[in-house]
Amino acid sequence: MLEKSNLEYEKVVLIGIVTREQNEEKLEEYLDELEFLTYTAGGEVVKRFSQKMDMPNPKTFIGSGKMEEVRHFVQENEVGTAIFDDELSPAQQKNIERILNCKVLDRTNLILDIFAQRATTSYARTQVELAQYQYLLPRLAGMWTHLERQRGGIGMRGPGETEIETDRRIVRDKISLLKKKLETIDKQMEVQRGNRGQLVRVALVGYTNVGKSTLMNVISKSKVFAENKLFATLDTTVRKVVIRNLPFLLTDTVGFIRKLPTQLVESFKSTLDEVREADLLLHVVDISHPNFEEHIASVNQILAEIKSADKPTLMVFNKIDAYEAEKIEEDDLMTERTTSHYTLAEWEKTWMNRLGEDVLFISALNKENLEEFRKKVYEAVRKIHITRFPYNNFLYPEYDAYGEEE
Repeated sequence: MLEKSNLEYEKVVLIGIVTREQNEEKLEEYLDELEFLTYTAGGEVVKRFSQKMDMPNPKTFIGSGKMEEVRHFVQENEVGTAIFDDELSPAQQKNIERILNCKVLDRTNLILDIFAQRATTSYARTQVELAQYQYLLPRLAGMWTHLERQRGGIGMRGPGETEIETDRRIVRDKISLLKKKLETIDKQMEVQRGNRGQLVRVALVGYTNVGKSTLMNVISKSKVFAENKLFATLDTTVRKVVIRNLPFLLTDTVGFIRKLPTQLVESFKSTLDEVREADLLLHVVDISHPNFEEHIASVNQILAEIKSADKPTLMVFNKIDAYEAEKIEEDDLMTERTTSHYTLAEWEKTWMNRLGEDVLFISALNKENLEEFRKKVYEAVRKIHITRFPYNNFLYPEYDAYGEEE
């Protein structure tokens, strides 16, 4: 359960469908994630609705009977927002809003809203604004109708609040202007990357909220913002790190997520370029999450899309301190994946360790097994460095040659 604070949370209902491609178990996983996204955006989920369908209704996404059930609940409980797990077409969004008489968002809109909250630098705000305009463009006709009601809260941040009179031509001009602005910044950042010299580049990648920023803070002794919410980090952070006497650049990147909006992939091109140009990837995984295998698959899929899947990679299973075993109630048996492993020796007996030599089990928060982490990273960076500069081989001996670190 998500902890509640004294903040005022917006009442939200979640809606998803079970299809041939998405069974009930899969839908529950997605809705769990959608609830965490909602919480991150400032909402409180009061009920979930689901329906089995061969395919979404082209007019209202869900069937008329289920829609009536949702409408009654929304009215009786004064719910302000309905969030759908899949992307809605402009027509669906307009029809549903007319029936429910409340704000209607989809997963893409919700993620864009969180990004709008989290963007702190001018560059990040420009990226998010571009993604928002690209999302809004085909929805202008319906969007202005409900924006005129001057509702605030989730999904209402960004360009729509102050530009109700904007028409398609002006929005297209704005998109063109933002793209040019990003192109200029991207060129500047490309020059910056080129000016970093020949240091080996290491990028932290992984699903959102797996502890990348916490690990960054521990290893680089910096103070990157870290929080137990989705997308706590939007801006790319680069720090020079030295292990033993070997320097390299460590980059903290935006977290990935399933069903990542295409608008964000396009807008955050420069952030993804940091991954593309990295020499080594540290794929951080939240091992305490029940669906961490799917998170690994999602990240690998995005890495493949940006042509970075074949890079040297260390698999870093984080949050071993937060792992909880899951018992099978029928006969009280446990599978290998869900057995309670409280020591590193026990963790290393799991199937995850058989992925190869480049696997680590750590707790960045409790600083557990970080010495082994430093050793593996040092050896991986050293291998790349001496391949690039063979004459530097004597400067960077193998990790164990140094003896114990002080």
